Amino acid sequence: MDLWGNEDEDEYRARKRAEIFSSSYHFENYGMLENAIHRCRLCPLCDEGGRGPVLSTGPVDAPLMIVGEGPGGVEDEYGGPLVGPSGQLLDKALLSVGITRDHVYVTNIVKCRPRGNRTPTIAEGNECGRRWLAEEIRLLQPKVIIALGKVALRFFLGHDAGIIRSRGHWIDYKGIPVMPTFHPAYLLRQTGEGLKEAKWQVYYDLKAAKDRAAEAVPGWVWKSDTPPDLLEELKEVREKRMGISSAF
Repeated sequence: MDLWGNEDEDEYRARKRAEIFSSSYHFENYGMLENAIHRCRLCPLCDEGGRGPVLSTGPVDAPLMIVGEGPGGVEDEYGGPLVGPSGQLLDKALLSVGITRDHVYVTNIVKCRPRGNRTPTIAEGNECGRRWLAEEIRLLQPKVIIALGKVALRFFLGHDAGIIRSRGHWIDYKGIPVMPTFHPAYLLRQTGEGLKEAKWQVYYDLKAAKDRAAEAVPGWVWKSDTPPDLLEELKEVREKRMGISSAF
């Protein structure tokens, strides 16, 4: 704090962290949470060159929540999670178990794009996850969560762990069953028999998660006749994030 009583940036962030992590800090509804996330400037990730926080796609009342790691370049551009190459592979995997993306809620541990599409650190995942994802889950109360990749796995477990040994095994997060599985980006790096085996593992993990969510909410509709075109749906969001002005 300077001579005039003004906070510097580090002091401001420390104060806001303390406010957010206090036990009494909760949002009254999802809209308030969404607005707060889009205004967030509380961690160093917001200074790594991204276009701002990326929140979610899908219905907020969906019984199944899918949690990825963080936005990549395409996600940062369009403002939606898992809409790039990894997301397109996720869509195919979901379709194999009878799910289209417009019937599940998809979000990330980390809301801002790490520079160079690097994997978020454990500390970044914990900080952003405790601040925002935990509140998403509290407000939406999904029946089942799918954790994609090691960053999501470590957040839900609360400690370090490997996704290869942990995938396919249910874990508990505040009374909500969580199924860890491989992130689609992992599948994109595999070849040959390794890819074939990993795809089957993901299939069984997704099916187990869907079956458990369907048991909790028997009347939920899981699939549309025509899968959504997320990039087209997010076109206007992309234009705003890219600063593109329409000629009309």
